Amino acid sequence: MSYIISEDGKELLKDVRDFCVNEVKEQVKEYDISGEWPKEIYDKAIEMQLHMMDVPEEYGGLGLDHIDQAAIVEQIAWADAGVAVTLNGNGLALKPVLLAGNDEQKQKCCDIIVNGGFGAFALTEPNAGCDAGAGKTTAVREGDEYVLNGRKCFITNASVADFFVVTAMTAKDQGTKGISAFLVYKGTPGLSIGNHENKMGIRCSTTSDVLLEDVRIPAENRLGEEGTGFITAMKTLDLARTWCAVIGVGVAQRCIDEAVAYSKQRVQFGKPICKNQAIQFKIADMEIRTEASRQLIAHSIRLADMGLPFSKESAAAKCFTGDSVMQTAIDAVQILGGYGYSREYPVEKLMRDAKIFQIFEGTNEIQRVVISGNVIRKNKIK
Repeated sequence: MSYIISEDGKELLKDVRDFCVNEVKEQVKEYDISGEWPKEIYDKAIEMQLHMMDVPEEYGGLGLDHIDQAAIVEQIAWADAGVAVTLNGNGLALKPVLLAGNDEQKQKCCDIIVNGGFGAFALTEPNAGCDAGAGKTTAVREGDEYVLNGRKCFITNASVADFFVVTAMTAKDQGTKGISAFLVYKGTPGLSIGNHENKMGIRCSTTSDVLLEDVRIPAENRLGEEGTGFITAMKTLDLARTWCAVIGVGVAQRCIDEAVAYSKQRVQFGKPICKNQAIQFKIADMEIRTEASRQLIAHSIRLADMGLPFSKESAAAKCFTGDSVMQTAIDAVQILGGYGYSREYPVEKLMRDAKIFQIFEGTNEIQRVVISGNVIRKNKIK
């Protein structure tokens, strides 16, 4: 791992590594098959406060340096991407609250997480995936309340969430400027969880539909002003894409470790296959891609921490890492050969987990749209 982290970060990382090796890495195998929620793993993660890494120190959080946090999230993802996605999902839900919420809203949501709860960011809809502005969920103002109706899909943590950040149209004729964001709490009448996705990978995370049927919430649950929800959502995704890449790097590193270990003990034609240049070159390319991903991530984090624009850099980190982890997983399966295709070895699971990093938080095609748009706007002919 090539992040330069603090001494405090190193101590926490050691504890996280022990947890991952002893209580996650092997235990997730049965849950990958069953698709069940691994409650005992998350209970331990909560005990270690790994669910609250995004909570600011002033609201009861750990006060982690973001590079330290990246190293810790990567380590969790090394053990299981689904567990990392779930824990990181709290950060995803909290980001729009920290960006647009008032002090009371921030404190309430942070308290929920600090006390062992989960949040969910409900943006995606059946006909509004990458085109987030095409959502059909509505929020109609009635006196001191809003009434929400609609359906969200592919929502991480939905079935375990204690609060939801929901985007909805408050002015249908204004396009993306008519989208607002709201806090909806578990137990609100009309709020329910629909279909649970039976996913190819990251099966230790839960992904579900969120149904809103005449959900009445107080107007004070709105995040920011009316019409600012789309901007808040896009800023949230800018931040989230970097952390998506961090998780992808954890998967890639596990692919490297498994492939190298196998290549050292697998003997063919009288020698370990790691002695063959064809295998060595694959391993070299896997390492180059993974290390380059880390540097893109670190650059994006530095820019964000400095308050500088980082939309392009975050998209680049996510896009490059998404493609890289998928290729690295393919290479790991190839190095293991027939065994790589078998559930007896972990690389087939890593390959299934890897695919999502080219898809969620905006597909890699969308990331290329973001990147090219930034470059073209800034490249003015003199």
